[in-house]
Amino acid sequence: MVSAPVNRRRLAELRLMAQAIARPTFETPAAVVRHMLGMQAQDFAGALWSVGLRTTRATQADVVAALASGDIVRSWPLRGTLHFVPGEDLAWMLGVTAPRLIAGAATRHRGLGLDSSTFESARAVAETRLTGSGVLARNALLREFDRHGIDTGGQRGYHILWYLGQTGTLVFGPPDGRTQTFTLLDEWVRHPRRLERDEALGEFALRYFSSHGPATVRDFAWWASLTLRDARAGLAVAGEALTEIESDGVAYFLSPQTLDAARPTSAVRALPGFDEYLLGYQDRSAVIMREHLAVVVPGGNGMFFPTIVVDGEVVGVWRRTGTAGEVEVIAEPFGELSDAARAGFDRAVQRFGRFLGTSVHVLPPE
Repeated sequence: MVSAPVNRRRLAELRLMAQAIARPTFETPAAVVRHMLGMQAQDFAGALWSVGLRTTRATQADVVAALASGDIVRSWPLRGTLHFVPGEDLAWMLGVTAPRLIAGAATRHRGLGLDSSTFESARAVAETRLTGSGVLARNALLREFDRHGIDTGGQRGYHILWYLGQTGTLVFGPPDGRTQTFTLLDEWVRHPRRLERDEALGEFALRYFSSHGPATVRDFAWWASLTLRDARAGLAVAGEALTEIESDGVAYFLSPQTLDAARPTSAVRALPGFDEYLLGYQDRSAVIMREHLAVVVPGGNGMFFPTIVVDGEVVGVWRRTGTAGEVEVIAEPFGELSDAARAGFDRAVQRFGRFLGTSVHVLPPE
């Protein structure tokens, strides 16, 4: 079904609904990540808030507990970057995305002197050391590699861990403060889902468009590290469960439940950096003016600052300072915010404080 054309503002409204930002209904962090399928987790603290703001009341401790239980896992299944994904879905996701990602890293691996023999030696060390539900801190695991004659100097250590993650041996283990830990995927996730390739492509499409729609096929292909051909094949499998709309002559796909939902009320949100609301699309023009994008994503890639969102539009950035006991927040809007928007931002920040379990103070504009 193709609905009537929609404008840019309506695209933003629908994304707020699909992403569970406008009206959070999920009670647990695991339910959020299951809905979203993948959530960028390069910035660990920001990723915790990305999950929390989509729940009705979960705290940072609740999200960490879901990671500690294995309900949510952290790995590199999308675009070769760190994401939170449901534990049961990681294996089939890697089955679809890893071959292209590994092939894309081949030149870098050759430059580092990493070959199949090195990777397999590292795999054997990891399996020997971690079998039996073992967990090791990142540095401890790298020392094990070095002790067995596998040089981890420079970027070699990171790429060895990345490769073993891509090939389904390693996954990030339970959080230990700021220390990264690793464990064996097959032991950490006891009941993985197994999907054939066509089924997996359809699942990818359905889950992405249901949680991120309205989005284009190109958005999906970019997000899921797929070729356009595979993205279209996945959309064809999922097709009847999705609705198509059009904006400026471009086709967008989403869940019909999103399209039928009541429109969100006016509100201000304080989203973390790297949040899926902005990052989860190749084309981000539906929610931010092009002249402002360079402020949020300086250099065009690599760093996404936390954003102020008013009625679906990214209107500024914010940053936090202060100590663990009291967080201070500074708003840096692109233009003057109305009194109502400033009050709304203060409410959004107070919710962030409740998530952290600490007091948050918004500093006055400079």
